[in-house]
Amino acid sequence: MPLNRLDQINLLKDILSNHTEDCCGSVTECEQVERLVKSLMAQHNLDGNVMALLQDIYSYSQEGIQSSNLESHITTYQPKLAQWVEDINDLY
Repeated sequence: MPLNRLDQINLLKDILSNHTEDCCGSVTECEQVERLVKSLMAQHNLDGNVMALLQDIYSYSQEGIQSSNLESHITTYQPKLAQWVEDINDLY
């Protein structure tokens, strides 16, 4: 059964929250973030603020997938991760 939009947003928040709190994650999680964001971005009724937020998160996931040191990548993004989770909470 496919995830609806709210399920996708909640899963995205959960993964980003875990990266924020644990300062670690996996390439598989970054790939999941990538898929979630691509699916959300495919919806045509998003405003510019939401699209910009999703593009930033997409870039984060892409860099994480390609990173040779994922833990360092996640640590570098700590302030942004926390802000993204907050922004998602405010938007949805």
